[in-house]
Amino acid sequence: MAEPLLPELDSYTWQKPLYRETFLQLLRTMISKEELQKQIPFAFGETHFPKLGEKYRGKVRDVYSHGGQLILITTDRVSAFDRILTTMPFKGQVLNELAAFWFEKLKGIIANHIIDVPDANVMVVRKVEIVPIEIVVRGYLTGSAWRDYSGGRTISGIRLPPGMRKDQHFPQPLVTPSTKSQHGHDMPISAEQIIEQGTVSRQLMEKIEKTALALYKKGVEVCAKHGLILVDTKYEFGLAGNDLVLADEVHTPDSSRFWYADTYQKLFEEGNDQRMIDKEYLRQWLIREKNFIGDGPLPDIPDEIRIEFARRYIEAIEQITGKPFTAKVGEVLPRIEQNLKKRGYL
Repeated sequence: MAEPLLPELDSYTWQKPLYRETFLQLLRTMISKEELQKQIPFAFGETHFPKLGEKYRGKVRDVYSHGGQLILITTDRVSAFDRILTTMPFKGQVLNELAAFWFEKLKGIIANHIIDVPDANVMVVRKVEIVPIEIVVRGYLTGSAWRDYSGGRTISGIRLPPGMRKDQHFPQPLVTPSTKSQHGHDMPISAEQIIEQGTVSRQLMEKIEKTALALYKKGVEVCAKHGLILVDTKYEFGLAGNDLVLADEVHTPDSSRFWYADTYQKLFEEGNDQRMIDKEYLRQWLIREKNFIGDGPLPDIPDEIRIEFARRYIEAIEQITGKPFTAKVGEVLPRIEQNLKKRGYL
């Protein structure tokens, strides 16, 4: 990853609006909309490195099995409603760099699977036995949780009180697991159902829930220092022997929702949508403009939406880390190949 061009602001300075906005304005000039437009032809959705080993194609990452390791190459693919839709400029780099940032921040809570980050789009990780459930921690009633609540007030087996409003803050975060589907939609499931089905033991489930809440608490604290709300997020865990390990990605715009803290209360009281810098922007556009929620032919996504989506992801990484996002317009795969060769993976 590139060295920051500007120093990270301390939390005291970050709280001063003038300093924060001036700093962020400088950051936002780093990657212009014109550069994002130029990068669209180079946004890549596939990799071909057979020498890395057997390949598995996920929604966003190409995963190569390499001995006792996995090499995760984060592409620019974009998925929504469990469908791969298109590519977005620099998306893979944003996700990979932000995941690496968070893994480092959270390693005091739980060990993670990272071994090396040889390229801005690549993460080398140890193989672990993935726990076949996704753990979503929710601090607010929004997204699919709001849709489930509107249809019956129950979310992953948790019965909520009547009269709650969209985007309302929960007194305590909710842990809402879901099934982990290779194809099709992930489905909500309760912790008790997971235990009854024998997917994991009660002891392990309790440990997973406790760890997920600790990770979410830390994420909330870090984001709050940078003027953001970590609304909800998804975690995936693995087992290395008997040890629980944090895997996949963590606190990225693909796996989390982020809102701006300074306008949350006003927008909530008015019943208006929150200011968001995550994938929800694209989901809402697909629903509103294309009437698309995952079924039927893939919709065409114009360049202006792809650029705005990319801009928001770049804004997210800059806001969260307090550092500029730096990237060069041009082909990405030759750089990845060169860096993998330098580290001896190719």
